Amino acid sequence: MNNTETPATETPTTETPTTESGHHTTSGHAGSPFSFGAERGALRRPFSGRMLAGVAAGLADYFGVDATIVRIAFVVLTVVGGAGIPLYLAGLLLIPEEGSDQSIASSLIDSLQSRSR
Repeated sequence: MNNTETPATETPTTETPTTESGHHTTSGHAGSPFSFGAERGALRRPFSGRMLAGVAAGLADYFGVDATIVRIAFVVLTVVGGAGIPLYLAGLLLIPEEGSDQSIASSLIDSLQSRSR
């Protein structure tokens, strides 16, 4: 019988870095929707790359995905539950056009408020 013990080897553990509040940090690349602290441009409906009003192209640019994926998601949401069209219209009203700081909804609210004064 062999009574020789083999020394236990320590395996290095890799821990995810945490912030002071205890939240895990990630090292995503710039522009990733899941990276904390990454600077992203403002959500806008661009003039280039739009098919209808630019909602899908704007969301795709903001999240860093292909616009075709966002368009397919709108179609699937429309066919499956009918939510695609109202969501697209909400995006049209709430997401400002490129070069503008006001959405259609906010400019409509401002004009209604100035009319009532």
